[in-house]
Amino acid sequence: MKILFITSNRLGDAVISTGVLDALQKRYPAAVFTVVCGPVAAGLFEPDPRCERVITLEKRRHDRHWLELWSACVGTRWFMVVDLRGSLLSLTLRTRRRLIVQGGRRDGRKIEQLRDALGRHKTPMPRVWTSSQHDKTAEDLLAGGPWLALGPTANWDGKIWPPERFVALAEGLRRQGMRPVLFYGPGDAEKERARPVLEALPEALDLGGDRSLGEVAALLARCALFVGNDSGLMHLAAAAGTPTLGLFGPSRMSEYAPSGTEAFAIAAPGPEGKASLEDLSVEAVLDVAKAILAGNAASFRTCP
Repeated sequence: MKILFITSNRLGDAVISTGVLDALQKRYPAAVFTVVCGPVAAGLFEPDPRCERVITLEKRRHDRHWLELWSACVGTRWFMVVDLRGSLLSLTLRTRRRLIVQGGRRDGRKIEQLRDALGRHKTPMPRVWTSSQHDKTAEDLLAGGPWLALGPTANWDGKIWPPERFVALAEGLRRQGMRPVLFYGPGDAEKERARPVLEALPEALDLGGDRSLGEVAALLARCALFVGNDSGLMHLAAAAGTPTLGLFGPSRMSEYAPSGTEAFAIAAPGPEGKASLEDLSVEAVLDVAKAILAGNAASFRTCP
């Protein structure tokens, strides 16, 4: 019983889609899965024991990536094709059943849009997969604690809370015994965005860069709190079960708030989609962070 699962190229959207994959795995316990996603999200699915293959969809000129994907999939007779990208490719494959989510932007939480499009009554909550080696590495690197995970980067500068405010937040939570640890993605651009915080917090543990997503998920799961910008890393932290506080400015909290049992969010003052993170104060974020740690931040919770 083979199921093809086509999800997003972007990490955040791919993390959100893991709840759908998890629901399918529970519904079809004998099935094995082939996952199609972008290169940045591939590591999210590789530790999954039910995933027999991950196909990375790298964009090519003249949409040749879709032809290459078709060639990789057309020879299989699928039990089900689940396409969260609404591609024409899904209509050309042999399968007993198709679930196709049409593209385009809609109102409401992204995770709830998936629920409604798939006709489910319960929202499919994101999850992560880790290996025993990932867990062992996380245990070795993050002994002690409690650890405050900071995610000071994002894919564009407008979504980044000023670095000096992350520093002030870490200093404010140090009084509660929290030890800072920084996470960020691979590449020079991510390193440069994280550098001001790293330089201002020399005692912080630097765990950013070129780590597998399974390892990052295992590390995040050992942290007492994650505070970070709206990013794939924020969604990963929430999916790992880490108490997560997402910071929103010009991006839409109503659409991309983190999802999880311990997911929280705060937005800068101003109209949604136009607010500036320059207007989100350290005091406001620190108050919510302390409330999360104390277990009384219900008004900032983003999932029931």
